[in-house]
Amino acid sequence: MSINNKLDSLPDMAMFACVVEAGSFSAAARQMGLSPSAVSRQVARLEALLRVRLLERSTRRLRPTEAGQAAYSSCQAMLAAAREVIALSDTNSAAQPSGLIRVSCPKAIARQLIHPLVAGFLARYPQVDVQLVVTDRTVDLYREAIDLAICVGDSPPPGLAGRPLLRLRHMLCASPQYLSQRGMPSQPRELAAHSCLYLGEDERDRHWRFKRAGEAVTVKVTGRYVANHSELRLEGAIQHLGIASLPEFVARAALESGELVPVLSDWEHATDYAGMAWLLYPPNRFMAPKLRAWIDHLVGGLAD
Repeated sequence: MSINNKLDSLPDMAMFACVVEAGSFSAAARQMGLSPSAVSRQVARLEALLRVRLLERSTRRLRPTEAGQAAYSSCQAMLAAAREVIALSDTNSAAQPSGLIRVSCPKAIARQLIHPLVAGFLARYPQVDVQLVVTDRTVDLYREAIDLAICVGDSPPPGLAGRPLLRLRHMLCASPQYLSQRGMPSQPRELAAHSCLYLGEDERDRHWRFKRAGEAVTVKVTGRYVANHSELRLEGAIQHLGIASLPEFVARAALESGELVPVLSDWEHATDYAGMAWLLYPPNRFMAPKLRAWIDHLVGGLAD
């Protein structure tokens, strides 16, 4: 079969994505105004073309196979690209951004920094919707139905363009009550004798790194409470459970209220989650007006 003939299957790919999102042939059929048998035939035609089973069928719900999940991601990306092409025909798009924006973002950044800016954006652009995909994993902007991704690093990853948003800093905090009982550390090595609240997703998370004036120190910490969510570590520190490693923006309110105080503030606490936060996008992708509006809104809001 030639490439041109295979391109005839694009509607079948779009229908397959619709079936996965809807969860059944009948639900997809209702959305598309077709019969369930017609929808089923389109998916079967795509499976025959690809020579692979895409869906596990049951009486209650359809579930993508491993190959089906990979195909679904690519079909989502295809539909996202199609929407961008269609947006080119909107003569008023430059003046009136519209459509859905899908943005992936790490948990703490999403909750503390991005979510507070969403209401203002939606009020300003009533024809734009926002889907915030909260995940700490690295998304593939070429294969997944994600328009923009926020990540932390020294520079944008290879193959992606990026707009710097703000520089993130990690710090140590503890409650005054905890420090009155256990003492304030004067240098990083003393942390080994303290109860520390750390991420705990990897053994490396127990090895806290510090820098100061050319000096580098790594300390292996221990503690009775480990949590892979910064807000939980924040609450643990407020409840006097120990010294927590936190993003500065997460700890800010508790520091201002006096519930927490900084620890070893004369040292830089180096982590994989500190550095520049970037808003990433494929450099060769058409930048729709809705995306430009969202980027400008985030940059302005975070600067404030």
